[in-house]
Amino acid sequence: MTFSIHIDEPTAVALAQAARATGRTRNALIRQAIREWLAGRERTDWPAIVREFKGVKGAVPFERDRDALVAPPADPLAPRARSPRRR
Repeated sequence: MTFSIHIDEPTAVALAQAARATGRTRNALIRQAIREWLAGRERTDWPAIVREFKGVKGAVPFERDRDALVAPPADPLAPRARSPRRR
């Protein structure tokens, strides 16, 4: 399949330099980049070590202390909401 793309000048220059440096064509580099990008987007399954993890024996469950959590104090440097000006 053939189609056109438009790229900015700095990218075109970098692509031409990479093509010269690797001895490959610009089109070959673009095809490779697209293939690699698409492969990286494929959904992968969790590794076996993660799927088979049963937890750490004797570890305290995270949820145990959830009720004891409190909101952190307000940030004294955070901007405050302004009240509307009165005329």
